[in-house]
Amino acid sequence: MPIQSPAPLHRVSILATEGVFASTLMQAKDFFHMASLRYGKQQGLGLTPTFEIHLVSPDGLPVRSFSDVLIPVDGALEDAEVIILPAFWDDFDALCQRHPQVLSWLKQRHAAGSVICGEATGVFWMAQAGLLDGKEATTYWRFFNEFTERFPKVLLNQEKHLSDADNLYCAGGTTSACDLYIYLIERFCGANVAQGVARDILYEVQRNYAPGRIGFGGQKLHHDMTILQIQQWLEDHFADKFRFEDVAREHGMSIRNFMRRFQTATGDKPLHYLQRLRIETAKSLLSATRKSIKTISYEVGYDDASFFARLFRQHTELSPNQYRRQFQHKDSHA
Repeated sequence: MPIQSPAPLHRVSILATEGVFASTLMQAKDFFHMASLRYGKQQGLGLTPTFEIHLVSPDGLPVRSFSDVLIPVDGALEDAEVIILPAFWDDFDALCQRHPQVLSWLKQRHAAGSVICGEATGVFWMAQAGLLDGKEATTYWRFFNEFTERFPKVLLNQEKHLSDADNLYCAGGTTSACDLYIYLIERFCGANVAQGVARDILYEVQRNYAPGRIGFGGQKLHHDMTILQIQQWLEDHFADKFRFEDVAREHGMSIRNFMRRFQTATGDKPLHYLQRLRIETAKSLLSATRKSIKTISYEVGYDDASFFARLFRQHTELSPNQYRRQFQHKDSHA
């Protein structure tokens, strides 16, 4: 689904367990703390944090990290709008036996509408809780085989660095987690705060992959398998020249039936869905590369750069150049 209007955010909880990679734990803490400060500044509160970021452990006690650092926490498992599950290096079966309350906590929070994010092995917690059954997920490439064996009901996508479905987000590694946190900060705090945090923290991050699109997973939680196939086809061919009439016919539908079924299943008209795929890809290219606007326009499927720029402004309220500048220029007032 498209980036939502900022929703109230009161607390982010970051899970600390034995063997946690402290760097992934503190990366999440730093990103959301910066967002909390920037959101406060935007609200005219100066550098006053506007929401809480808590490190939590299953029993509220300090934990020993992978690198043998004793990490203090703010308390035990709690209610939060956003839950982060950092990467860890430990015996997962032993962790589950030692801390079964983590699984029930994740189930309860997901049912209550919380956003849950896992990085690398952190995704195992969501899968073990059964939250990812029948849904797309990803994890760090070294764990693909183990993940597939443990969780055969999860739709592991080995081609993606980021996945989302039903408020459940997976990041394959450290850099993709950065992209995920920026996306969530934009969702809860707005584009200006997200772009400010990106300037503060991501200015020199070099990706070896295209960040890709996120925000469409919620539109795949339906049971029209033909429309799901078409959605996947659109993600793979969004920059191609094609007619929806031909797509409908190739899947045994009239154009009228296709339009009706697509909107019923996804809540979106096919053309608007395609435009959003293209614009989200363009946003990633604008923020992560130095390619020209004309080149990006062509790469996402528009031969006319002026038309692309008008469409981009309709979707983001910014021109492509304005969007790029807000990500790539340092903020002298930070």
